[in-house]
Amino acid sequence: MPAASNPAATRRPFAASRGFLASGLGIALFSSAVFGISGSFAKALLETGWTPGAAVTARLTGAALILAVPAVLALRGRWHQLRDNWVTIMLFGLIGVAACQLFYFNAVARLSVGVALLLEYLAPVIIVLWLWAASRKRPRALTFGGTVLSLAGLVLVLDLTGAVKIDGIGVFWGMAAAVCLAMYFFITAKENDSLPPIVLASAGLMVGAAVMWLAGATGLLPMAFSTADTRLGPWVTPWWVSLGGLVVLATVLAYVSGIMAARALGSKVASFVALTEVLFAVIWAWLLLGELPGAIQLLGGVLIVGGVILVRLDELRAPAGPAGTTAAGTIPAGETAAAIKVTSPLEQANDVERVP
Repeated sequence: MPAASNPAATRRPFAASRGFLASGLGIALFSSAVFGISGSFAKALLETGWTPGAAVTARLTGAALILAVPAVLALRGRWHQLRDNWVTIMLFGLIGVAACQLFYFNAVARLSVGVALLLEYLAPVIIVLWLWAASRKRPRALTFGGTVLSLAGLVLVLDLTGAVKIDGIGVFWGMAAAVCLAMYFFITAKENDSLPPIVLASAGLMVGAAVMWLAGATGLLPMAFSTADTRLGPWVTPWWVSLGGLVVLATVLAYVSGIMAARALGSKVASFVALTEVLFAVIWAWLLLGELPGAIQLLGGVLIVGGVILVRLDELRAPAGPAGTTAAGTIPAGETAAAIKVTSPLEQANDVERVP
């Protein structure tokens, strides 16, 4: 009997695809979980005297050195790929890696991890507003509704009328991280098959690390390291435990698992799963730092994530339009993927994701 007419034969590929999807979903959730712990490890270091600049520099340097080996293997001697894409690499490293992470860590130093990450997650809303202003064309109903919902969530997250006032400087840094993340989306939205994702990630990390070291050496950026023990939940650990977790778990493993997830699920599905990073970040901060946003802030977080989901749904159903935008007039086509987060939650073009 021909395979096409054999019911068992036709069911097996479907079952295999379901298994492949399930495995990809598990990897994507793992990627979000390890990405979400970065803020907790960073804050544990900051509380012992590390400056945000020092924490970002150590993170980028360690991850760049580890990822350099697989990146060189992926190049296979085609060094011209670096030369041909040097502009993308430089912008990616400077804005998507160095600036985005530095601003996020500055926000974490003054705000709870959950609030800082929620502010950064407003990047898709910033993109919508920018494209709306640039094109003077109102987004479709679903995107417009998601934007309004996220902005309402922002008001609740800031809890302007609450007894405990949110640090204004921390909010500034969180919004600056969101702007950098939005710029990252635009930088990496262009289709590029000439540079493997892990090469872009590794090269971008190297550029970001070099910029941070240069800023520290010239005195533009305060650099203070500490060898004091850090506290993670009920445990008091050596400083290198938190730093190792930040580099290995929250960067290297997060990058690699993110790439695997994006390739198994596709960039758009993976980008939706990446929204769970906010949930994981709040849980990790609660378990390791004793931080938990207030009820009104948690409600605001739900609205922000819900608004982003509406924007993503509109993008998912909209065909690609001219000039690399979707018909919804929202986010550049192909810019989302839960790949290898160099700093966020939605940073994801060409199967590369930014890590907060």
